[in-house]
Amino acid sequence: MKRMISAAALAVALLAGGGWWISQQGRATGPEIALPGAAVAQQSSEAVDVEIVEMVKGDPDAPVEVIEYASFTCPHCATFHTGVLPQLEENYIDTGKVRFVYREVYFDKYGMWASMIARCEPSKFFGITDLLYKGQREWSRAGSDAAIANELRKIGLLAGIDKDRLESCLTDSAKLRGLVAWYQANAEEHGIRATPSFVVDGETVSNMSYGEFAALLDEKLGQ
Repeated sequence: MKRMISAAALAVALLAGGGWWISQQGRATGPEIALPGAAVAQQSSEAVDVEIVEMVKGDPDAPVEVIEYASFTCPHCATFHTGVLPQLEENYIDTGKVRFVYREVYFDKYGMWASMIARCEPSKFFGITDLLYKGQREWSRAGSDAAIANELRKIGLLAGIDKDRLESCLTDSAKLRGLVAWYQANAEEHGIRATPSFVVDGETVSNMSYGEFAALLDEKLGQ
């Protein structure tokens, strides 16, 4: 099972609203903190001078590269990250056989906000990613936009990010435009239509069990 996305679905997700005004206390009370949403994301075609950091685990010179495309709000992605990925790390990534790259897919504003938190400090990205997937059911179902935003803030604070830094990251509309444009270009290049999806040495493949993944990697490694 995996979560499907189409060009039409992406358009609906990004057109679901404009900005979402959330106070630092978690009440939707007025223009105190503006979390970027659809109106901002729709400007992704505009030129933005934003550096997008590729999030990578493992030896940069590993013989096999695996790129994962995932959404922080996708339950199947959470299952992969809490079940399959730890085994891949132990047997392939940490042993220098696989270079693992993580790229976000944006289904909705909550996934965008989670990405902005995860990318707030690149050195903390994978630690925050683990927290986001392990706690996905709690933060993604917190209720209102304000409640979800506050749950995401808590994850950032737990990871050791300063409160002011978190607010700066959450409201960085230029960064969001850059990320959405980057995602769209990558997804088009690799034909990504669902999450999680993977590109293994240039071959786009669907979600799979650890056993299936291991067999594919062993084949690529010539084992």
